[in-house]
Amino acid sequence: MNFMTKKLKPVDDVREAVIAEALKIVEKQGVEALSMRAVARRLGLSHQAPYKHFESRDHILAEIVSRAYDSFAEHLEKRSRIPGLDDEMLHMGLAYFEYAAKHPLQYRLMFSTPLPNLADHPGMMERASRSYALLRESISKLPSTQMAKDPEQLVERDALFVWALIHGLSSALQSDAIKTMNLSQETFDSAIPHILTRIGNALESGPPDPETTHRKKQAMLKPKN
Repeated sequence: MNFMTKKLKPVDDVREAVIAEALKIVEKQGVEALSMRAVARRLGLSHQAPYKHFESRDHILAEIVSRAYDSFAEHLEKRSRIPGLDDEMLHMGLAYFEYAAKHPLQYRLMFSTPLPNLADHPGMMERASRSYALLRESISKLPSTQMAKDPEQLVERDALFVWALIHGLSSALQSDAIKTMNLSQETFDSAIPHILTRIGNALESGPPDPETTHRKKQAMLKPKN
């Protein structure tokens, strides 16, 4: 079943049609082209018809993005394991990259698109936090995390570290910019396993020295002449 579809009841038909058509507009023309009027026109409805189901264009976009977050989290929860390889973070990372490759539109909507006002759509943010919670959970189970002086703080920092690296490479792989870097095919093909191995090595080595981190933080915050 496509992640945008649900089993419909007659009363839901128009609402689901609005969501599906909105997704087509975003896919072909970009999120900037999405409007209530555009959706109504493409569906052959009155301009007011979509308002019976959504307060505004942003509410349609929030629903589309929310479903993408649900789809992403479900993919991570059902992530496959490589037989004979007991490396939870590797499996989690591979699932991230796999979703980005299989669902590029949904991935861009979640991580590369200006989102509706977050305060106006708490449900969207709740669904967005689900996948990040799975990442934090995986990191919390690492022996190096459990042995740390402040495991909760380390989980938060390491989760951001992993998230930034994985999403950075995922976004780069979806863009044309990476084609300008003259990378060899071997480098390109090994990019994902290389970065996941480096992430694993960093996490296994334990937290960085607090004093070193503090000195670097102070140096970065020091006003430049």
